[in-house]
Amino acid sequence: MPELVFFSGTMDCGKSTLALQIEHNRSTRGLQGMIFTRDDRAGEGKLSSRLGLVTDAVEAAEGFDFYAYLVAHLSKGGRCDYVIADEAQFLAPEQIDQLARVVDDLDLDVFAFGITTDFRSKLFPGSQRLVELADRVEVLQVEALCWCGARATHNARTVGGVMVVEGAQVVVGDVNQAAGEVGYEVLCRRHHRRRMTAASARAAALSPDVLPVEHEDAARGTAAPTRA
Repeated sequence: MPELVFFSGTMDCGKSTLALQIEHNRSTRGLQGMIFTRDDRAGEGKLSSRLGLVTDAVEAAEGFDFYAYLVAHLSKGGRCDYVIADEAQFLAPEQIDQLARVVDDLDLDVFAFGITTDFRSKLFPGSQRLVELADRVEVLQVEALCWCGARATHNARTVGGVMVVEGAQVVVGDVNQAAGEVGYEVLCRRHHRRRMTAASARAAALSPDVLPVEHEDAARGTAAPTRA
């Protein structure tokens, strides 16, 4: 039976790479898929991976109707054996409903890829609807890592390496952005709660403010406290 499958994970865990791999595997077996994306880092109408792979896609902008688009494509004699929807977190809930209808009424597998929560640890509306409707939700096994080495579970928005917790839910950016630009970093829950990015952790470790405290402890003959 056709399925609606939601592949989820943090940024930098290989979602787009897996989408491209699925497209490659199926196309080499003679199947023809339709690829959709929204606000990809490579620009409009592109599905790209941080490994440098990129392919053309249909841009599913606001108001785009997946079901109507595919019905029109098939009615004109076009072929479609499966559907890939990347950056699915940016889709509206009604667009997720359209993808579910593609599975149920057109008998096509739909593979959706996206981030589950935003930089505030709140569910994206599109991701929430996918969790509600998907036949399967697959958490990707390629683990992104926090700067501390623990498994990264949260996405943080940064400006100049400093974590920000206010602003629009959707701001296109990427990891490893230049200083002063809006970027993103994956963190474990502990450091996301503490708003401690790699840059702020380095700054804290190099801060001279900790030296007088350590010297005072040494003068009293007591051990300095361990800092996380």
